Amino acid sequence: MAARPYWKGQIRLALVSIPVEIYSATKSGATIAFNQIHEPSGKRIKYEKVVPGIGPVDLDEIVKGFEYAKDEYVLLDEKEIEGVKLESKKTLELTQFVDSHDIDPIYFEKPYYVVPADDLAEEAFIVLREALRRSRKIGLGQLAMRGREYVVSIKACGRGMVMETLRYADEVNKAASYFREIGDADPDDELLDLATTLIDKKTGKFDANDFHDRYVDALKDLIERKKKGKTLNIDADDSQGDPRGSNVVDLMAALKKSLGSGGSKPATKNVPAKAAAKSASKKPAAKTPAKTTCKRA
Repeated sequence: MAARPYWKGQIRLALVSIPVEIYSATKSGATIAFNQIHEPSGKRIKYEKVVPGIGPVDLDEIVKGFEYAKDEYVLLDEKEIEGVKLESKKTLELTQFVDSHDIDPIYFEKPYYVVPADDLAEEAFIVLREALRRSRKIGLGQLAMRGREYVVSIKACGRGMVMETLRYADEVNKAASYFREIGDADPDDELLDLATTLIDKKTGKFDANDFHDRYVDALKDLIERKKKGKTLNIDADDSQGDPRGSNVVDLMAALKKSLGSGGSKPATKNVPAKAAAKSASKKPAAKTPAKTTCKRA
């Protein structure tokens, strides 16, 4: 079954309009969802809409309210809310072009694949795609979809283009409030050389298939075992203690040990031993990112 487009319309560049279709570039991961069960009966727990002091109420008696002060609400019905929703306009006008590195990656939210709507639109589509690729720019505009207006970017990607919704400025927490307590002292040169060598040693090409959600895999295995009537003994291993280790360890020795354990041959560098500092714990692999065919410029 062919995928259904998330949005149909046109991209407008000055006087040129290009009919396009937009498809979601990602899908939900293989997450495990749980329900709450009443163990004695084995039946699923259900919830009622209840008002304190009144009890259960009918759904047609419920409206939405915005709390503007403690226990003070402005009540809105669905017709009023629908009345201020933005109409899903069928035109995305590119009003600005920027270098992709000018936009902090934290603003990028969700990607969509953009394809020409028909054969007649293909020529203009290819011209725009290649112009974006040659100039190494991304186009910006605003688009109303499903009652909300988004800032979006358009960039070349393989034979097609990718549109990404961007977060608004007030949706992003300022990093300075989190980073201000971090010291600004320069690191030891020898430690920095060792850390750089370790990074070089572990550098390779990204492949999303190399990463898996190990927690989900373990949950699936546990569920299958439970379905078959098996049990899983989970023994806490206290022998390792605090995974962060001692507060003070020989960072130089730890980096050298890391360089000497497996992997490809490290780059040749003459780094004398020196200094001690705080250790950094190794983080587990992240959840599998969505596979894509294009890269950020």
